[in-house]
Amino acid sequence: MTRRIFIDKQSPKAYHALVQTSEAVRATAADAGLERTVVELVNLRVSQLNGCAYCLDVHTRAALREGETTRRLGVLAAWRDTDLFSPLERAALALAEATTVPSDAAAQETAYAEALEVLTEDQISALIWVAVTINAFNRVSVLSKHPVRPRLAERPAGDG
Repeated sequence: MTRRIFIDKQSPKAYHALVQTSEAVRATAADAGLERTVVELVNLRVSQLNGCAYCLDVHTRAALREGETTRRLGVLAAWRDTDLFSPLERAALALAEATTVPSDAAAQETAYAEALEVLTEDQISALIWVAVTINAFNRVSVLSKHPVRPRLAERPAGDG
């Protein structure tokens, strides 16, 4: 494998600005009345679409800390095929997907129309910002190849 530069470490000022943006977006989402679990579901779904193992690890742990269930996390990739998610969560997930894959104009229009039925304008704006921000973090981690290492308690017997 080609050696990778951790661009967050190589360009710390730029990365710090992204972190500050993320903090502002988190506050915007809270101000809009969005529960943290909804934000984490969006972070996870976008990270699934982008194949970002590092962000999936980080946001799975965050979602569990916020009270999310392993059952819902386990079926998140197929959220449309289950009744486990509320109308608000479904609208948020569709909007996150439309933000992540903007080339599907029909899906984007459908997601936006559904969001307008369920979410406030402040919530729609906040959720799009959540998706935009996690997409940026996904790019940082995917292109840097940030590793996901087993934690001590997760290592199989015989691993050092």
